[in-house]
Amino acid sequence: MSGNTVYRKHLFDIPDDVIYLDGNSLGPLPKTAADRALATIRSEWGQELIKAWNTADWISLPQRVGDKIARLIGAPAGSVATGDTLSIKEYQALAAALKMRPERRVILSDEGNFPTDLYMAQGLIETIDKEYELRTTAPEDIADAINKDVAVVMLTEVDFRTGRKHDMIEITRRAHDARAVMIWDLAHSAGAFPVDLITSNAEFATGCTYKYLNGGPGAPAFIYVRPDLVETVQPALAGWMGHEAPFAMDPQYRPAMSTERLRVGTPPVVQLSILDEALQIWEDVDLQDVRMASVALSDRFIAEVEARCPQLQLASPRDPAERGSQVSFAFEHGYPAMQALIDRGVIGDFRSPDIMRFGFTPLYLNEEDVVAAAITIETVIQNDLWRDPNYQLRSRVT
Repeated sequence: MSGNTVYRKHLFDIPDDVIYLDGNSLGPLPKTAADRALATIRSEWGQELIKAWNTADWISLPQRVGDKIARLIGAPAGSVATGDTLSIKEYQALAAALKMRPERRVILSDEGNFPTDLYMAQGLIETIDKEYELRTTAPEDIADAINKDVAVVMLTEVDFRTGRKHDMIEITRRAHDARAVMIWDLAHSAGAFPVDLITSNAEFATGCTYKYLNGGPGAPAFIYVRPDLVETVQPALAGWMGHEAPFAMDPQYRPAMSTERLRVGTPPVVQLSILDEALQIWEDVDLQDVRMASVALSDRFIAEVEARCPQLQLASPRDPAERGSQVSFAFEHGYPAMQALIDRGVIGDFRSPDIMRFGFTPLYLNEEDVVAAAITIETVIQNDLWRDPNYQLRSRVT
């Protein structure tokens, strides 16, 4: 594709007959990742056994991976810890943020936030039982809802259903004007477009690594803490790997004097090795170039689908500045239509109640893919192929 300087599909294992438009949900397998995992299992674990914590330097792998992620989210080295799941990292960030504003009782989020973030907030409130309130509002009203009652503003930068993108800089400024703490969930941001946490000045950010970063199913999550706060943040989950000296086996918890205090349990070495290998792809990639190519692909896709399938209604913002790297269309029969597409080699996904979701990752997608996908969508929709009874049966994962 003209202008797509980041296209490198040869680095990924993607079947020849598949157009993969679901990297916003699960990134494809980098070709070198399987060999790296095998080496970790056979050569390191298999031959070195427990010595590999030192001889293969497993113990520092979480920090090394964290520094690679930091570069992709506009954060300094040493400010990102990896491990556990996004849900746990969100819980940690939220609990620590509430301790920073003990006189306030409101957690503010938007109604479109990813459910697990809201669940973590609800669970934390039930645990601490101090008359806290989770307050949600429409995404477009969030900035005006920030007032001096709010302790924490907790938002996902890119809406998982529609791809609508919050203005990180402006909302963080509004939060700080009200003396609220800011937490950003970057699950649909990291690796999709440039993120600048330093400029935003947000206190915390979290994210997963199995979407645009291609770390594989269940890949470890990450948490960012603004560097000036690292030595004062109080972890709610005080695990041994967050201790200042884990192998001192001290019965009293002393948090590490770094972002590592937000680590909890033993790191998942095999998964981290896969993620470490996947992040190698990004070493010579400019995220500004990724963004430019993603916008071009997304705009072309919207134009093609709207021209071919007027039955589908654009659910994402039309202005690319207001959306992430995904495009969503609403269709009453979205679930069976998506199954028909997948059956024909165009893989996207579905989100209730009626959203057909497509992700655009220019590392392995080009203009030819976009046009071919739109033609397949037209075939499915205009010929009512989605009516096949086999496509009406819902799987557990949609």
